[in-house]
Amino acid sequence: MTTSNLEMLAYEETKLGMICLRRRRLLSVPGRTIVTEITLEHDLLMSSYHTVSEAALSSRALERHQGDGLSVLIGGLGLGYTAHEVLRSPRVASVDVVEFLPQVIDWMRDGLVPLSDQLNGDARFRVVEADVYATLAAAPDRHFDLILIDVDHSPDERLGERNADFYTEAGLRRARRHLAPGGVLGVWSYAESSPFVAALRAVFDRVDVEPVTFYNRLIEETETNWLFLALDV
Repeated sequence: MTTSNLEMLAYEETKLGMICLRRRRLLSVPGRTIVTEITLEHDLLMSSYHTVSEAALSSRALERHQGDGLSVLIGGLGLGYTAHEVLRSPRVASVDVVEFLPQVIDWMRDGLVPLSDQLNGDARFRVVEADVYATLAAAPDRHFDLILIDVDHSPDERLGERNADFYTEAGLRRARRHLAPGGVLGVWSYAESSPFVAALRAVFDRVDVEPVTFYNRLIEETETNWLFLALDV
């Protein structure tokens, strides 16, 4: 469905509710700026207009690991900006993305999102349909140098209660087993979370909490997202 400034690319029922992929021209921004957005139950989930914090999750995790030939696990495909940023590094040998919704995987494979060509064309990139939280709760069958999680709005505002255990001390201890020595766990959030930071510090040797601040022209406000970076040193 297309209107003067909005094109609905997909509108589907999922395990989490109604999800929509849309492309629209931003009338509030000078020029012909086109953005791609995902909504869940009619709430904006992510946008190609503001991706600085998703990219920072990858770049700042990479800054904390000095190795080469890195293997990366990403929880949540979204529009692909976290994966795309980590694949920009020549130090990265493989990127495995775990995505809960098959519809999101199909959109990327079918070329409906802005980074489809780059991701589909990179031999280091692989995406599978699964629950990353269940994966990290289970015994590991391989180890990763970086584990990056961008699924929930925040540790305290989750897309599903099945995710809650990951943010506890016990859940983080299970997740840590999937890291190779010297590995980094990075988690994106739109808000701070003192209980999650306390759990991280009980499990990991070093924990950094970093704000990523940017000006959102769509609402004419400065926003801050948060990165939780835990190191197994």
